[in-house]
Amino acid sequence: MRKAISFLLFIVLTIVLSTVAFFVSLFDRQGRLIHGLARFWARIHLKMNGVTVDVSGLGNVTAPPYIFMCNHQSALDIYVLFVSLPVPFKWIAKRELFFIPFIGWAMKIAGYISLDRGNPREALKAIEGAAAKIRGGMNIIIFPEGTRSRDGVLLPFKAGGFSLALRSKVPIVPVGISGTSRLQPKGSFFPKQSGRTHVGIGKPIPTAAESRSAKTRIMLDVRRDIEQLMETPRVDSNEG
Repeated sequence: MRKAISFLLFIVLTIVLSTVAFFVSLFDRQGRLIHGLARFWARIHLKMNGVTVDVSGLGNVTAPPYIFMCNHQSALDIYVLFVSLPVPFKWIAKRELFFIPFIGWAMKIAGYISLDRGNPREALKAIEGAAAKIRGGMNIIIFPEGTRSRDGVLLPFKAGGFSLALRSKVPIVPVGISGTSRLQPKGSFFPKQSGRTHVGIGKPIPTAAESRSAKTRIMLDVRRDIEQLMETPRVDSNEG
């Protein structure tokens, strides 16, 4: 019964905040107010489901813009990242998500970047446009695995996010999430149980002086750091 009530409240909250975001977008050109709404939406969702987020490494986020690269275990990761990262950011997400009623519409209003994986030419345009926005001060989040891992073990990384980092010349910040796949396994629309999750924020990896030939090395460095951050280090703060 509690889960049914939480689900209904979540739907109502999503519809209301998406509507508010539409009107806010008319004068919120930087998207900061919309990001604040998204953080509030995520915080309420986590609170209703008894999910607590521990965060470490906040001191590593000092001079944005950044490209945050994070492992992906669960749909819960999205909410956890909203309440954990201390700076506004945009998502790069697959095109299909933008067609989901209300959530997808809010993503479009917020200026998130749509990536059409089935159309290489359009995907390249999206990457070039994203690089320009990042150089202009936008922080973004990428899941380099491209999809969720069923067992929590990192999947092979896609190269697109690293090409974007080398084009934009901003640092990559590795982020490791642990605990979300246990609370909300892949395929679940809602958390199955309450509990704690952890977000570890790593030290920025510079790209400004790197050429395209460094892509493989940087991918290995980011993968190594994310794997270490997933091991649940010390906690700086608590959210959720």
